[in-house]
Amino acid sequence: MVWQGQYDRLYIGGAWVPSKSRDMIEVISPFTEQVIATVPSASKADVDAAVAAARLAFDKGPWPRMSLEERTAIVARLRDALVRRKDELAQLITDEMGSPISFSKAAQAAVPVLMLDAFMDIARTYPLSELRQSATGNGLILRQPKGVVAAIVPWNVPMMTTMMKLAPALLMGCTVVIKPAPETPLSAYMLAEILAEAGLPEGVVSILPAGREVSECLALHPGIDKVTFTGSTMAGRHLAAKCGELIRPITLELGGKSAAIFLDDADVAAGVEALRGGSLRNSGQVCSLKTRIIVSPKRRDDVIEAFSGLIASMPVGDPSDARTQIGPMVSQRQMERVSEYIAKGISEGAKTVCGGTGRPEGLNHGWFVRPTVFADVAPDATIAREEIFGPVLSIITCNSEDEAVLIANDSDYGLNGAVFTADYDKALAIARRIKTGTVEINGGGVGFHSPIGGVKQSGIGREGGREGFDPYVEIKSVGLPKAYADTLA
Repeated sequence: MVWQGQYDRLYIGGAWVPSKSRDMIEVISPFTEQVIATVPSASKADVDAAVAAARLAFDKGPWPRMSLEERTAIVARLRDALVRRKDELAQLITDEMGSPISFSKAAQAAVPVLMLDAFMDIARTYPLSELRQSATGNGLILRQPKGVVAAIVPWNVPMMTTMMKLAPALLMGCTVVIKPAPETPLSAYMLAEILAEAGLPEGVVSILPAGREVSECLALHPGIDKVTFTGSTMAGRHLAAKCGELIRPITLELGGKSAAIFLDDADVAAGVEALRGGSLRNSGQVCSLKTRIIVSPKRRDDVIEAFSGLIASMPVGDPSDARTQIGPMVSQRQMERVSEYIAKGISEGAKTVCGGTGRPEGLNHGWFVRPTVFADVAPDATIAREEIFGPVLSIITCNSEDEAVLIANDSDYGLNGAVFTADYDKALAIARRIKTGTVEINGGGVGFHSPIGGVKQSGIGREGGREGFDPYVEIKSVGLPKAYADTLA
């Protein structure tokens, strides 16, 4: 398939079928500002069809009844297909949402493969059944497929987020209806092709590009057993309330305003280099980025100088150019939103270290903002409180390590965080005190065998690791006579 032009079909139940809607989604290049493709915007009738197919596949089809080994073999074919088409996928995501091609190749297309490797490895030892014997009874604990899953995916890292949800759900035997963001339907269409190529049975996965109204329709559909949502805190709060009325389980991975703490003994140059990706990857459009930089007066000037040099070393421009490290924002609306935050930071008195308002020099088209670093930001300033989702960083000065922790925790969010220091024991002690789902020490990542997720308004539940499989199973306890239990022990 050539990923430009007009498409009139949706992938429902394992087949390409005409949409029941006449509404179309225009896919607009964030760099050229031109329409590169149109796809159907799924309707409520399309949701009904997709959920019905998933329901039939789960209730009567082979997928939940296959062995784990059989399901893993199909997921392995999905993995191999992603490897074969990784360059095509990377360019496609760059085209549709503006991710710099270097990041698309290194992460957008490559990381989903690493996720699948990790999840297949975890699945092999996941306890689908276990015997627990005690003086009070003999229980056989079964973990059985949850059912039909609604997976609602954002635009910023579309394939990575999809695999974080899809792979554990499939391996556990669930069927899935994926709702990609309207900004990034083309990579979802490629996934549909790959799923068909991998030999997934009929009805197991459907893909419905659509906007917020249809997302809600899908999440609240009576045929859905489980919802997993990644997106804004506002949208997640709304869906969680609605799912709560239905007593429907929902996993939420929402916004962040994560802090990076530099202790006085930190290697500032190495730490700031780690934040090239940790604070600015994907042009600042990642919820887990460390956008609040907390440092004492002793190292303030060192940190400011290092970030000035970092920004100067990150070319802004055409996302398809391998040299580009900061691309456009995904949409005109997002560009305007980030620009408003930059103006707000200036008006509230923060010191502009680099960047500022206006379009980057030499770029007369595309939804670009100037990568901006503010210093002397008050902890209660707007740019230090609200998620901006662009290449904007706030340097905040603290007077002690205890105050650094207080500032890091003084947030509505709790998704990620970082500590930079030469003293690992101290770093771990501070990591224990930071109220967040993940903390990275000196840039060390946790890997996909570890769970990730947020506290406070950053979400509910965990994805990744063994814990990321738990939302896709129902736990059933079966009481056994002791004599029978003894034969199973």
